[in-house]
Amino acid sequence: MNEVPAPTAHGPFAGEHWDRVPLARWWRHAVVETVDHPEVIERVVAESGMSARYFFMAMMSAGIAVLGLLLSSPAVVIGAMLISPLMSPILGVGFGLALFDFSELRRAFTAFLLGSLAAMLFTALIVLASPLQATTDEILMRIRPNLFDLLVALFAALAGTFAVIRGRGETIVGVAIATALMPPLAVIGYGLATWNVPVLTGSLALFGTNFFTIALTSTIMARLYGFGHHLSSKQTMLQTGVLLSVFVAMGVPLALALGQIAREAVFVSQVRSVLSERFGPDSRVTQLEVDFHRSPWAVRSVVIAPRDRAASATALRTGLEDRLGRRLDLHVNQILIDPAEAGAERAALERANAAALEGSDRAGEVAELVALAAGVPVDDVTIDRQRQRAVAAFATLPGADLATYYALERRAAAAADGWTVEITPPAAPLPLIEFENGDDALAGASRQAALRSAWAARRWNVPALRIPGLPAEIEDEAGLPLPARRAVAIAALLEAQNVAALPAPPAGNSFRLTGPEAP
Repeated sequence: MNEVPAPTAHGPFAGEHWDRVPLARWWRHAVVETVDHPEVIERVVAESGMSARYFFMAMMSAGIAVLGLLLSSPAVVIGAMLISPLMSPILGVGFGLALFDFSELRRAFTAFLLGSLAAMLFTALIVLASPLQATTDEILMRIRPNLFDLLVALFAALAGTFAVIRGRGETIVGVAIATALMPPLAVIGYGLATWNVPVLTGSLALFGTNFFTIALTSTIMARLYGFGHHLSSKQTMLQTGVLLSVFVAMGVPLALALGQIAREAVFVSQVRSVLSERFGPDSRVTQLEVDFHRSPWAVRSVVIAPRDRAASATALRTGLEDRLGRRLDLHVNQILIDPAEAGAERAALERANAAALEGSDRAGEVAELVALAAGVPVDDVTIDRQRQRAVAAFATLPGADLATYYALERRAAAAADGWTVEITPPAAPLPLIEFENGDDALAGASRQAALRSAWAARRWNVPALRIPGLPAEIEDEAGLPLPARRAVAIAALLEAQNVAALPAPPAGNSFRLTGPEAP
């Protein structure tokens, strides 16, 4: 970049007409004229280009970030920010736009693009070589732009540009800018390696949105601090038109993203409102998630409600679809408690948490234990001190089946000695019950599968399960064919577990139980 003339000649508050505005006159004299413009530009130019160090640090930062994402470790992800070099080329893009220096703009954007591409390919290679490829919560958090992501990018850009202009704290604010860019970039590499299209496109949208936010904000900040065109003292109409066109081109994706975010936030609020209205004021809607990538949109939630407010899945789905005017794939886990518990649930939870902080109550320890097993915050665990009962709902665990959820609940119950632990699993197919050849007795794996089916039915508040081949009437059990005797054995176990058995058409020698309707 060439040398910059005196800051009084350009910037948004340049010109005699601005001297008539007290605030603009104060800003120009007290702020803009105190900035060493040539020194700032020289520093931006020196740090915004490509170098071997830049590529190496970009790849190492992305590598650490993707390992933290695969391990679901926020601490490791944060560590990646400390060495990320992405701030410099992005600020080079912003200052290049502010100064109409298209050579610097092209140079900085090329460095950013190639560095990001190298980092993305490096993370993809790490994921391909890694035995851990499951989608973790840290990855899922970065596959969709939301308002808070945009705010992080905005505040990081404000801090970064201010630090560069004032010449202090660039390293620290570089970490903030990396927070908005490096994790989504690592997720892009993960999505590419696993060819997970929703993850790939979602993280790419987040990365692009954050980049536009940071670059546009840095351009505006640079203009406010007097960084104008370096050849003329007056900004021509052509220059103004080019700058406005770039702003529009960068602002349109941001406006579209904000509009989509607003619509989705309104939809989630409407779903929560309808569920709260349906289950009553003593209910609590937790873990409400909407997958907008699915068609129809998938809604998953957990509702803690009085037992007399229970609702069928079909009625809930129909009610939501009628109120919201669109088809939905709805899964609501209902945790039903006695009305007396429902009224006192929040107070009991607050007492349990307070006692846990004081270290004087077993209830607090149990709440933490159940929260850890279920993968949810402690506030999502309902504590009944009088009955020594802890109730929660599992967060969806990637790759987990009912056997996994059942084992986790059993483990938590064993650790919470003397307490009843009930953790509701997400909706899933019941396990297949397979008998040994010629055997009609439930034993070993077949018995465990039947027990898990009964357990899931109780947690989902499904009063009965249908058993393939179960006779409607039994006169002589010994004279029944083998599949029917097996169905009778399953029915006996279910009834011992307080789950009713209903007949269903035969389905061969294997048995997969189903409810009267999907839970």
